[in-house]
Amino acid sequence: MNIHEYQGKEVLRQYGVAVPRGKVAFTVDEAVKAAEELGTAVSVVKAQIHAGGRGKAGGVKVAKSLDEVRQYASEILGKVLVTHQTGPEGKEVKRLLIEEGCDIKKEYYVGLVVDRGTGRVVLMASEEGGTEIEEVAAHSPEKIIKEVVDPAIGLQTFQARRIAYAINIPNELVNKAAKFMLSLYQAFVDKDCSIAEINPLVVTGGGDVMALDAKLNFDSNALFRHKDIVELRDLDEEDEKEIQASKYDLSYIALDGNIGCMVNGAGLAMATMDIIKYFGG
Repeated sequence: MNIHEYQGKEVLRQYGVAVPRGKVAFTVDEAVKAAEELGTAVSVVKAQIHAGGRGKAGGVKVAKSLDEVRQYASEILGKVLVTHQTGPEGKEVKRLLIEEGCDIKKEYYVGLVVDRGTGRVVLMASEEGGTEIEEVAAHSPEKIIKEVVDPAIGLQTFQARRIAYAINIPNELVNKAAKFMLSLYQAFVDKDCSIAEINPLVVTGGGDVMALDAKLNFDSNALFRHKDIVELRDLDEEDEKEIQASKYDLSYIALDGNIGCMVNGAGLAMATMDIIKYFGG
């Protein structure tokens, strides 16, 4: 299950992860009011959809006045954003995050994933923040630093510090960055996440280490333990057929094409689809 960026930041805030101040808005007037209440010289207007690549698609704008907030909110709300993760049909923007501007000194990437190869949680980081991690992996794999976490003892301070030094966090901020990663790991484990991705993690002119974006995905099998997370579900972002299937505890994945597969395992599903595709279906 996915949630929006602003919801992810609220979850992380509970664990002491530093995030910018921000407010959600569903209308243009709410967006302007949110910017007024934040009271900063610069506001960021961010489309909230369950997909990455929003900035490149025109879904993130920096406003230097309330008039610009109104203008950008009017442009983005109701717009269909097409990114590399939405598919060609795109997603309609129905809510915005209005956030305080940030004095960005340097951008980094930090993420936690469940690695099937090791059967453990892996902390990944790179000094190539702000770009898709897939691009970094394809062109500069040596710039992705990894630490495998022992589940019996969790992420250790020395591992977080080692990552911070490896991605060239300024020496005076290494401890702050390590604390950030340890808090992120705690949130990941407590909330049964499958992915926790901070891209970018930023170092600010004021010496803060902050999550400028946050993507949290949760293991659907563990949601019975997290009623608070289930309440964050946005059905507008999900396929109607998948929503209907979930009511009956069925795993349904909506794809295009005209042949449906009914299978009893993910591996079998992929093999069946491969065979159908191989024979021209």
